[in-house]
Amino acid sequence: MAENLQLNSTFLCPTFFILTGFPGLGSTQTWLTLVFGPIYLLALLGNGALLAVIWIDSTVQQPMFLLLAVLAATDLGLATSIAPGLLAVLWLGPQSVPYAMCLVQMFFVHALTAMESGVLLAMACDRAVAIGCPLHYSVLVTKARVGFAALALALKAVAIVVPFPLLVAKFEHFQAKTIGHTYCAHMAVVELVVGNTQANNLYGLALSLAISGMDILGITGSYGLIAHAVLQLPTREACAKAFGTCTSHICVILAFYIPGLFSYLTHHFGHHTVPKPVHILLSNIYLLLPPALNPLIYGARTKQIRDRLLETFRFRKSLL
Repeated sequence: MAENLQLNSTFLCPTFFILTGFPGLGSTQTWLTLVFGPIYLLALLGNGALLAVIWIDSTVQQPMFLLLAVLAATDLGLATSIAPGLLAVLWLGPQSVPYAMCLVQMFFVHALTAMESGVLLAMACDRAVAIGCPLHYSVLVTKARVGFAALALALKAVAIVVPFPLLVAKFEHFQAKTIGHTYCAHMAVVELVVGNTQANNLYGLALSLAISGMDILGITGSYGLIAHAVLQLPTREACAKAFGTCTSHICVILAFYIPGLFSYLTHHFGHHTVPKPVHILLSNIYLLLPPALNPLIYGARTKQIRDRLLETFRFRKSLL
């Protein structure tokens, strides 16, 4: 009798969900558009300019810059997968999203996050080979191999993330239609499910720790090799310049992994101690901040890209 009463108070496969944004903030969350709006605009302009330069200028169509293009495309997709909906919720209030579109957004957010992690690992390995084995770099790293690596990373991301929406779609009853979040995150939707969600929880936790853990270990090892090679450089100026570049790269990588892991782990183990608005804020920061910073760190600080952008601006200025 109690089970029938519970089912009667739930929704049978809702046709839509309602995203409410940051719980407890009310209308004050509107001010967050002043934070996330410029971040999204910077991500669009920076990654768009980076892709345009690499596409137009044949002199920068080298393996390293092709990896940059893959990262820029991933960043554009990742930022665009959540930012428009986020800004709509913050500015206009709770927004409805069709059930199918919610599952689609869930897939793209998590797949592009996995893709981003893999590309950061590939770029770290590329720099390790370039600095550690400069004489063999052109043989070991080619355009074809970069293309195959990008395809493999995309297929891996799709394969490991497809179970997320499928595991949610198998449930027929939900406790409510309201999602206390800014986008259709996997665990935010699972919280509404009526039924045994152990498989969802275990798969999400195992995937997060395994994929992020392996990528972080690979990135750490690559930068360890880079540091060893840099210390062998003959002059202090060369060492300082190399370490300055590596430090900025590491800061961007930490900005991607630390808030993401903290958000995910607190959702599982610390949701009673960490306020939910803080958890949601961190989950949005780790998805939007790296796409805004990556073009500046990896693109604008790269001499060839910077020179090409400056030439473009000078040319347009001369036409005015």
